[in-house]
Amino acid sequence: MLLSQNKHAEPEPKDEPVNPSKILSKILTGRAPEVLETARRYYPTEISELEGRLAQSILAGGLTGPISGEELYTFLRRLGLVFGLDIKIRVREGGKLKSLEEKLRGKD
Repeated sequence: MLLSQNKHAEPEPKDEPVNPSKILSKILTGRAPEVLETARRYYPTEISELEGRLAQSILAGGLTGPISGEELYTFLRRLGLVFGLDIKIRVREGGKLKSLEEKLRGKD
């Protein structure tokens, strides 16, 4: 009787499915989430597979530290995943952000 009570008192560990996106988002910094989402629009299958493998590497301790947008973009390009990003260059002048076009034209 006492043994059966102890058996029921221990909660069974539940295997929760690991969300690779959630794990990967913890180490992505700067524009890296934006780079990843843009890459996903071009290569959804490949990015899903890549996220899974990167998450496994993070959990195993093989991949640590923050990953910037530039590093992620370079990594994806080296893998052969070529895509464009929406890049806007802005200059701060007089407390205002101006586009590069406005700066060159001299518009206020």
